[in-house]
Amino acid sequence: MKRMLLLAACVAALAATAIAAPKSKAPAAVPAKPVAPAAPGPADWRTPDPNDVLVIDTNKGRIVVEMVSEVAPLHVTQIRALAHENFYDGQRFFRVIDKFMDQTGDPQNNGQGGSSKPNVPAEFTFRRGPDLAFVMAADQTVAEVGFVKSLPVMSQSMMLGAMTKDQKVTAWALYCPGVMGMARDENPDSGNSQFFLMRYAFPSLEKKYTAWGRVISGQDVVLAIKVGEPVEDPQDRMERVRLLSDIPEKDRPKVRVIDPKGPWFKAEIDRARAAKGADFTACDVTLPAEVK
Repeated sequence: MKRMLLLAACVAALAATAIAAPKSKAPAAVPAKPVAPAAPGPADWRTPDPNDVLVIDTNKGRIVVEMVSEVAPLHVTQIRALAHENFYDGQRFFRVIDKFMDQTGDPQNNGQGGSSKPNVPAEFTFRRGPDLAFVMAADQTVAEVGFVKSLPVMSQSMMLGAMTKDQKVTAWALYCPGVMGMARDENPDSGNSQFFLMRYAFPSLEKKYTAWGRVISGQDVVLAIKVGEPVEDPQDRMERVRLLSDIPEKDRPKVRVIDPKGPWFKAEIDRARAAKGADFTACDVTLPAEVK
């Protein structure tokens, strides 16, 4: 996976017109600090489908991922099949870049290998229709930012759907911390088994690499993986990777995650937007989960 360069944005300064001040002036009011929403209630949680949950047990701890087939169905099918076959067990994190991502999923542990399965065509974008469970976080008039399950996404405004043949608009995942992406070479359709976990936000990957899920528990483990490009003598590894549905019922962890359709999540979006102002992005919204 190639490193992408971020473009710096230029900000224009506005000149202020001088106005004579009155003899006495009351102190400016201090804006109220955004208040965090109260603890989530029972209606604020949802239980993800166990076929959509990937449990990655590493030597540094457990990472739990929610796969989002609504966004990348072919990639989720590939990851499910490989996990079901125990393909990922023992594979190492061979390329880890601080402030960027952790890469793994190569049996050769050098970025050159893959599975025996066919490569997966790119799913850099997807078609969003009115029936998709999309929760809006920001309406930017020509674009809409929100969430599909735990995955942050951006799309064209749904108002444009009335002018398209399928009544849908183009949407794509946002590369926030915890988002899972598929590694590839220069061929867009070369994704196979290697994937990466985002350590930090990296917008320049959007619409260039397929995102297929997000870490809902264990982001601290993602950040604890040894850094290196490549990692010198990589020892950090995925000891076992399973679908939640493949874990015996008696051993299966109970997983629940905040429902973006619930009132707690709406309050959290409002708090984050008030705190960040014009700098607000979907990456500023927390998405609590519980794994027991």
